[in-house]
Amino acid sequence: VQLVESGGGLVQAGGSRTLYCTESEHNLGRNAMGWFRQAPGKEREFVAYISWNGDSTVYADAVKGRFTVARGNSNTVSLQMNMLKPEDTATYYCALRVGMGAALNAHEYSYWGQGTQVTVSS
Repeated sequence: VQLVESGGGLVQAGGSRTLYCTESEHNLGRNAMGWFRQAPGKEREFVAYISWNGDSTVYADAVKGRFTVARGNSNTVSLQMNMLKPEDTATYYCALRVGMGAALNAHEYSYWGQGTQVTVSS
């Protein structure tokens, strides 16, 4: 499994950005996916979860109502980020979960991408 994130960059506060996570060698199959982020000097934190079929999503309180996770084709998951704030600045990672059920903790995910940087200017 090779996960690759894209779409990061510099955006002004209040703006929008869409991140993509693509599995470069296989499709994502019946695997749930998650997005996490890590700001400098802070621990990696949960952002969003989506079930294998897209029927179930979970969001961190900090992004609820502003971010939307979705499944695209068989090997892509996106994270639409609206009303961005400076505190959203972080490296964003997608992760693949092998197990069943919603998961909000990083250790519950088996495969990770290298991350994509999102910087929100005030």
